[in-house]
Amino acid sequence: MKWTDDRSGNVDDRRGSGSGGAIVGGGLGTIIIAAIVFFLGGDPSAILSSGGGSTQQTEQRELTQGELQVGEFIKMITAENEETWAKIFKDNGMQYRPAKVVLFKTATQSGCGTAQSAMGPFYCPADQSVYMDMSFFEELQNRFGAKVTEFTVAYVMAHEMGHHVQNLLGTLDQTDKARRSGRYSEAQLNQISVATELQADFYAGLWARYSNEREHFLEPGDLESAVNAAEAVGDDNIQERSQGYVNQESFTHGSSAQRKEWFMKGYNSGDIKQGDTFSQLLR
Repeated sequence: MKWTDDRSGNVDDRRGSGSGGAIVGGGLGTIIIAAIVFFLGGDPSAILSSGGGSTQQTEQRELTQGELQVGEFIKMITAENEETWAKIFKDNGMQYRPAKVVLFKTATQSGCGTAQSAMGPFYCPADQSVYMDMSFFEELQNRFGAKVTEFTVAYVMAHEMGHHVQNLLGTLDQTDKARRSGRYSEAQLNQISVATELQADFYAGLWARYSNEREHFLEPGDLESAVNAAEAVGDDNIQERSQGYVNQESFTHGSSAQRKEWFMKGYNSGDIKQGDTFSQLLR
């Protein structure tokens, strides 16, 4: 992936601030938490607040050169998301409000509760921010079998920004009301969750299409790395690796094939109006 000269001022890098620290206390194992919370579509406050742990303060420190480089990359990807979504919204008669991106290590506070590295990247609707501990990508590669590249990180960011787009468009509010209404079975709510996640994948593909047309930053293998990551976090792959069998009724994010399909549909179509996963999945 080629780097651009764009940088966003909406990145809050807390990795050297000392505001987070080691988690003391229990909760589910890292792989189970990651499977549940990774790419969360709704309000994650219940899961984020229920870990039962606490944080310890750590001393402030200088970031390493490698960490500074990562920070520059995240600022670049954030800027490309902002520019692309501002154009898409404008083209459709709307105004885009950028999300904030928070980089942290181990733990930090979010508008949805305590963010922990084991939870994976997530979007918090309460403060309209994406939270990322970069160590998650080691988990993605070592436990879930994805080959992590720079564009893998870009795909994950774009997926989370897709949830921000859903928040601005009112989609997350509608899905949250459905969850709270008591009118739907667990299986139906799972399908709503799948539709939410696959739409965020569609938006990630749409972002890649628009941004590449503007910046020409894609290199050979980049799209394949995004697809590989999408497939790695499919419910069937996660369940097979974590519990040894697949239960399709419990899917909340979509199968590997579905995640690949909707990402590529966003990329190939270039049309936000073709991203209605709800009509196609909730018949």
